Amino acid sequence: MTNTFSLPRSGKLAILLSALVYTGASFGVATSGAPLNAAGAPYYSATLAAPASETRAVADGVAWACKDATCVANKTTARPLRVCRGLNRKFGEIATFKVDGQDITAEELAKCNG
Repeated sequence: MTNTFSLPRSGKLAILLSALVYTGASFGVATSGAPLNAAGAPYYSATLAAPASETRAVADGVAWACKDATCVANKTTARPLRVCRGLNRKFGEIATFKVDGQDITAEELAKCNG
């Protein structure tokens, strides 16, 4: 008789359920708004020329949270000007754009809106 290691059906089900719970919890933590406020201030913040049409949006792969004409986002690997342009394509003219609390230059803002 061949002796193979095999879990009973209930053991397999328990492993599957554990994996699903872990995946759900990980996804919930990754997509919650908590990291946005964890450091006190978001990495990117923008004031739009007109109020945003959505409270949550993704522009060029960056997740934005908006309220009225103010939008904020966490740090990404993209260059700040690219992030600004993505937001411009989604919502229109950007009045101000800050990176880590610092306003970008007027020239960069013009490129963003151009």
